[in-house]
Amino acid sequence: MTEHTGVFDAAHALMQTGVRDGVFPGGVLRVLRQGEAVFTGAYGVCDLTTRRPVSEATFFDLASLTKPLATTLAVMRLVQQERLDLAARLGDLLPAWADAPGARISVAALLDHSSGLAAWRPYYKDTDLSRPAARRREALTRRLAAEAPGPAGDTLYSDLGFMILCRVVESVSGRRLDRFVAREIYRPLGIETLFFIESDTGAGARPGDYAATEVCAWRGGLVRARVHDENAFAAGGIEGHAGLFGDAGAVGQLLAQLMDDYGGGRRVLFPPDLLRRFFTPRRPGGRPLGFDRPDAENSSSGRFFPPHSVGHLGFTGTSFWMDPRRAVAVVLLTNRIHPTRQNERIRAFRPRLHDAVMRALA
Repeated sequence: MTEHTGVFDAAHALMQTGVRDGVFPGGVLRVLRQGEAVFTGAYGVCDLTTRRPVSEATFFDLASLTKPLATTLAVMRLVQQERLDLAARLGDLLPAWADAPGARISVAALLDHSSGLAAWRPYYKDTDLSRPAARRREALTRRLAAEAPGPAGDTLYSDLGFMILCRVVESVSGRRLDRFVAREIYRPLGIETLFFIESDTGAGARPGDYAATEVCAWRGGLVRARVHDENAFAAGGIEGHAGLFGDAGAVGQLLAQLMDDYGGGRRVLFPPDLLRRFFTPRRPGGRPLGFDRPDAENSSSGRFFPPHSVGHLGFTGTSFWMDPRRAVAVVLLTNRIHPTRQNERIRAFRPRLHDAVMRALA
């Protein structure tokens, strides 16, 4: 743990309370200001059986943080390279969608969840895991292409949209999503601890401690160092909506670079105008492109992140929120679904923690 000053005592105490009260078995809190980590604390255990302590280097299943920190940044890079237009439609980008019900869905509509696609489908239940991962993924692509969207325009958070975006990135770039984002985004920043893990072989995993997730009946035991999300697991581990693993330091470093770029810093990953385009909703009440905004009431970000802030939540108990104008970010990684997803105490915990951090920063 970093040497925390008294201003963060309330947040530190809340994290300790979170472990004690069963909000999560373990977690890491990292706070950034002006590109620097001003507080990092590790709490609790990686799993309840071995009681291995969480450290700042513990790897967490980042769940839906995959959407903004991998898939969205990959799309952003392709837009920057003028290889992809946000107005492009699926029927013109992917052969499987040429005559599909969703052929007219745009890339932008997938990013801001206004495509009309369903939120989720239990594709994994009909997946034969004995088949090679490539065949399973082909079958999943066919099922995604067969999805008929509802009325477009309204916001409906959709895993399906980001699974399709994964296929857009791979088709346009000619590389698998994990390899493209590593080459274009993570490695240029020297980040080695944001990565995907193949479900069948474990390829891609880094040596180190992993926070356990759920005791999963479908997979017959405790899930660790494999993606928790069932559809991502069935597809082979590399998907657009889930599959990214990482530690708090790597997540914080990536956010620090995005905030620096937003402010026109010297090391440019993305130009400021492109970031502003993605961080700004296309219409009132909508979501930004690939990110989320604080809710007007009862936001997980608490009361003190301003409306222009961006962030995201992950089902496993992960989140980040950042105010790019003030260059402030809060990264919270936990394993709240260990041993069961029925534990939802983190909903009330998150806003209290963010309020404590923002009071300290003020």
